Amino acid sequence: MEDPEDTWEAINAAVESALTPFRAAVSKPARRAYIGTILFAFTNLVLLGAAIAAYCLFYLNYIPQIGLERVVHLQFNGDGSVHGTASLSSALVSFQPYDISVSVHLPRTPSNLATGNFMLDLSLSSPTYGNALTVSSDILARSERPAILTYTSPMVDTANRLVQLPWYLLGWRHEAETLEVSMMEGVSFQRGWKNVPASLRLEIRSEERMQFYNAKVKFVARFSGLRWIMYSHRIISLLIFTTIFWGVEVMFTSIAWLVLSSYLKTTSQGSQNIKVDGDSENSTVKREEESDAAFTESLSDTSRSFPTNSRQPPLRYNSPRVKDEDEDEQEEIERTTALQPLTGEADDEEDDDILNLGASRDRRSDSGLGTSMDESVARREGVQRRRTRAFGGS
Repeated sequence: MEDPEDTWEAINAAVESALTPFRAAVSKPARRAYIGTILFAFTNLVLLGAAIAAYCLFYLNYIPQIGLERVVHLQFNGDGSVHGTASLSSALVSFQPYDISVSVHLPRTPSNLATGNFMLDLSLSSPTYGNALTVSSDILARSERPAILTYTSPMVDTANRLVQLPWYLLGWRHEAETLEVSMMEGVSFQRGWKNVPASLRLEIRSEERMQFYNAKVKFVARFSGLRWIMYSHRIISLLIFTTIFWGVEVMFTSIAWLVLSSYLKTTSQGSQNIKVDGDSENSTVKREEESDAAFTESLSDTSRSFPTNSRQPPLRYNSPRVKDEDEDEQEEIERTTALQPLTGEADDEEDDDILNLGASRDRRSDSGLGTSMDESVARREGVQRRRTRAFGGS
């Protein structure tokens, strides 16, 4: 039969071996590593989000709007010319080539077909155009191009209408035509708010009075270089530029962390040095005070006489503690008896005590040695006699 102690030891060993990985996993170094990993991952996620936001802002500011369209509301003059204006606000950017075209939607009426060629005049104006100081330099770009409706012979036109008659009856087709006329190709503008167009003016000139449905001016950005890469390959650009932004953020964050850590370490060391210096000074002062107190306590509290030359009186040292004890005893007597000190016989007795003390002093002065033991004993005896008389008189 197995020993129970051996069984318990085996069980404890098995439990210990099973708990060893868990204890290692929850140990203090492991917890510190977990916290550091979590902080590192959280910081990287924050920096990654900041990098993505930075790339988005950079893309919106650097890549202009690729297509811009403005509707021109035409106004008819008495001489048959037509013109209209439109605002561009701040949609265009500098150093960006644009292809500009005019789209005119007009019906195939006999008057429009009879007009033949007509002229389109497009001008782009700076923000200062239209005020009292307007000059020719306020027109940043201008172009004139001809346009004409597509010609068809009467026979072809009749056959075409017969074929498309059901669509005309259903309203899915109209006897109208849209002309796309290219006005400017690759035009760009210099840097500065005065050099970027803020408005446009479209004028249509013809010999006959024409009819129009609407007119539009279209701007198409012609990207090149980095703008073309970022616009044509958006996913790749996002990955590359986000990685670059994230690397720069990590680098500057690491530098800031190192600088802050060194500063805090220097500050903590300085405070510790100041604390150590303060403790050493306090301990030094404390030791000096203890040594002074020990030296003071080592001195005797008894009154002493020191011999001098024969022609000079001896030097006397009276202990302040004996004086304090006598005063305390006198106050105790007066408080206990509640009587005033006696003047008659007490004074005579005190005179006798003084004479006796004088005689004892003379004897000590002759020997040049002695202590205050006899003197203190005599004083206590005199005080005791006064106390006895005081109680006897009462």
